[in-house]
Parts: sequence; structure tokens; C-alpha cells
Amino acid sequence: MRATSLGHAGILIECEAGSILCDPWFEPAFLGSWFVFPRNDQLDEDLLRRIEQADYLYISHLHGDHHDAHWLKHHLRRDIPILLPDYPTSEQQRELEHLGFTNFIRTENGVEQDLQDGLSVAIHVETSITDGPGGDSAIVVSDGAHRLVNQNDCRTHDLAALRSHGPVDLHWLQYSGAIWYPMVYEFGAAEMAELCSSKVESQGARALKYVEALDARCVVPSAGPPAFLDDGLFELNMISGDEASIFPDQRWFLNQLSAAGHHGVLAIPGTTISVATDDISVTHPLPPSEIDAIFDDKRGYLQQYRSDWQPWLDELHASWRREPTDLVARIAAWWEPLMAKAPTVCDMIGEPILIRAVDDDGALLEIFVDVRMRQVLDASTVDDASSKAGFRFTFPRDLLEMTVDNAAVDWSNSLLLSCRFSAWRRGPYNEYVYNFLKSLSVERMARTEEEARSKVLAQLSTHQVDDEVEVGGFIVQRRCPHRNADFSVFGEIDGDDLVCTLHGWRFDTATGRCRTSDDHPVRIRRQET
Repeated sequence: MRATSLGHAGILIECEAGSILCDPWFEPAFLGSWFVFPRNDQLDEDLLRRIEQADYLYISHLHGDHHDAHWLKHHLRRDIPILLPDYPTSEQQRELEHLGFTNFIRTENGVEQDLQDGLSVAIHVETSITDGPGGDSAIVVSDGAHRLVNQNDCRTHDLAALRSHGPVDLHWLQYSGAIWYPMVYEFGAAEMAELCSSKVESQGARALKYVEALDARCVVPSAGPPAFLDDGLFELNMISGDEASIFPDQRWFLNQLSAAGHHGVLAIPGTTISVATDDISVTHPLPPSEIDAIFDDKRGYLQQYRSDWQPWLDELHASWRREPTDLVARIAAWWEPLMAKAPTVCDMIGEPILIRAVDDDGALLEIFVDVRMRQVLDASTVDDASSKAGFRFTFPRDLLEMTVDNAAVDWSNSLLLSCRFSAWRRGPYNEYVYNFLKSLSVERMARTEEEARSKVLAQLSTHQVDDEVEVGGFIVQRRCPHRNADFSVFGEIDGDDLVCTLHGWRFDTATGRCRTSDDHPVRIRRQET
């Protein structure tokens, strides 16, 4: 078995029995904010040919840095067999059918499935709305002799399931940031630096938990970080380590792996890792000195990368220009019926949302989303709208107009991951706000409302029985109330806090109160001695 990095989460897995193309991403994603790092626009012709002739295609989920619709449409044959994760809706298949693809292989969550001549796969899915309304997935590939786990950025809470198929030779996984928080929030410099540092630490801790659980012969850092090349976003790159950024690069995580006693391999686009019974060999597309230069002079590397792509970025920016429309009326017509279908989601959001649209000349439109009354209003008609809102998002008007024009059902994918906005909130994180913004279709909102209702009922139930586990001298309920992670695996004590390292959520060890979100307490007590 050999696995060749295509950049980010892209992998070409080749065995004697066939090849599987995973998450090929080449065109910048999220409104041109995210670029592949290191760059993958210079792959050699032989590798490009093998990519386009792959026997199977696997797309882990629908985010733009995994589902590159433009590249898929123009570079792959329409009858390539596509391995479909076992998601609760057919949205992924519909998106691929829209691109012209016709051949789908349905899989069952976690069940190993033979493809041909001993080549088998098992796709594990996560279906919480937090993972994206369509879900997220990881794939286990075996050729009968060797096994690769491509976890990409799937934050599974069931580590035993990934390991259940047998010993792992190669483990590819995310370790870097893939979100807009906290960089877009209106925090002071000191608080921003502290929050970024904490997030980097929790990301690394979570990744190491996965590494320890799978205990692979070799770990490959992947699925990040992106490169930010636009002028307004360039400082989001982590170069010196002093930036307010959650995007450490491969070298950083390789150091973490080494310190923890694990074998890690640096993979840049074009790197091939070959697995044999008694050896794992690595072939890079560049000499060591040129690879070192990418990281040793990262600023210079990114500046050259930006210069090469600047004409494309200029053209992209020009394409965003829109004539102003009645955004209040358009969003009201779209969102009010959805809010009516999602009373639990709206009640859990609790406070109104203020959406601000800013023109190039500084003109401001404010849209007041009253979740309690299920209304969208012009904020100028609402007394003290700004002080009443518990959440605020400020977007360039052109981008907001474009998002509405496109009827984008997932604002996380279409707008928020671009980091081309700013945000503020009155209190702690509220997952229901973002779950709403990811679910702007009838189908998606129905799932989001169902999940919210289930969570609320579980929290209110006085008959819920949960195992208890010991974590650092405390007895705590086994499952984290956020995403059901097992505290015996992901729980750590940090000062006066219980930390779930799956997503970095914190709980007061004295009271069980959730410090991250108001409505997710845990049962916890000090262990008797």
C-alpha cells in the first residue's frame, strides 16, 4: 500500500487491487480565503494522471476544502464509483449528482465492505449538527495486508470503532484549526492571544488522544492548516508563533508527536508513503533543502504564493459586487418559516441576533432577528436593537447579498469559514446559533430541530441514567453533554476545570457548571479517599 498526499486532506491511496481518491482540493475555498498549504498547484503530470484515473472516489463531507465542486466536475469521469458515507440524508449524493456523477456505492456506518480483490473500506460517520448538517466521516482502508485510517477532520467520539478493524499502519488526521473562532471575535489583544493559545493547546491534545487510541505505526499530520493569502487575512497565518492564530503547521504537530513518543511523517503535496511489513518509506517531491525553506522562511513562501495567485484573487473580488436589495424582506421571507419550524432551536438561542451589512462606503444596514417572536425586522424599527441583541455578526454587504442570492443553506460553509466577518456575543458559546445558520433549508432545519429537542429532553429527564468514571481525582458522568464524548478518554483536570479535549469545553469541578455554554452542566464530585 502507498498513500500520496495531494495537500490538505487529499490522499491518493494505491494498492494492487485498486486506488481510492480522497478529498481532492485544489481551488481556493470559502470565498477564496483558504488555500492549500503547502501549495499543490505544481504537482507532476504522472501524479495528476493517476489522480484522474482513480478507481474510487471518497468525499468525507461537503465543506469546500474537501468537496471541491469545480475540480470534481472538470477532472473526473462521471461514472467513477463514489463511496457514500451512511449519512441520515441524501444531500451529499444530490450534490454529486448535480455535478453529473452517476455511480454510487452506499456504505453502512462502521461496517467493513469489500470493494474488489481484498480491497476493503469501512466508513465511520458523525451525524451531529455540530459536524455540519450533512455530517462528517472517516475512512478505514485495508488491502488485506496493511491498513490506513484517514480521519481527516472527523471528530469521532468512538475511538474503539476506528481501531476495531485491526492494527493501523498509517493514521492521517487533523491537528490544526478549521474554524473562525476566536479570530473574528471582537476581543482585546490580550484576550485574543490567550484564547488562541488555549485553542491551539486543546486542538493538539485532542489529536494526541486520537493518535494514542489508534496507536498506528506512523502518523501523518493532514487536513490543515490552510494558507491565508488575501491582504485582510494574511495575519491569520501562524508564522512566528506569536500571531493570534489557531493554525499551527505540520512541523509544530510533528514536534508534539515526537515529544509524546510517536512516529510522525511530514507530508507535503506529492509526498508518497509506502508501507511494507517491515518498513515504511517516504519519498518527497522536493529535496530536503527546499522543503525546509517552506517552513524556515514561511513568510517569504506565502508572499510568493500570494503574488502568484493575486490576479485570481483580484478577479474573485470583482465578482462579488452586487447592487443593494431589500435584504430585510428577503431574509424574512426565507428565515421566518424556518424559525416557525424550529421552536426548540429558537428558544435555545434565546436572545435576538443582530446582522450588520456594511457597504464599501461604510453605509450600514442592521437586521434584527427576533428568535423569540420568530421575526426578521429592520433594526431601525426596534427600540434599542443593539442592546437587546445577544449575538452580532458584521458582514461586507456584497458578501451577504451574494449569500442570499445563492440561497446558501449552510452559512458556515458559504460565509463564516471565510473569516471575512466579525462577531460578538454577550455570553458564552451557544451552539444553537451556529446550528441554525448551518440549517437554512426545510430538510436541514427539521434535523436540527429534532436534535435540539432530543438534547433538551435528555437534560430535563430526571430518569436519565449515566455511568460514572474517575478523572483526575473526581467522579464524573461518563458522557460530555456537548457531544457525548467519553470523559474516561477525553476528560482532563486543568486547575479548577474539567476539560473535554474533544472540543475544549470546560466545566467547574466544584459545581459542574459549564464555563463554555450555559446549558450544559455535568454531574461531578471529588472522589472519596
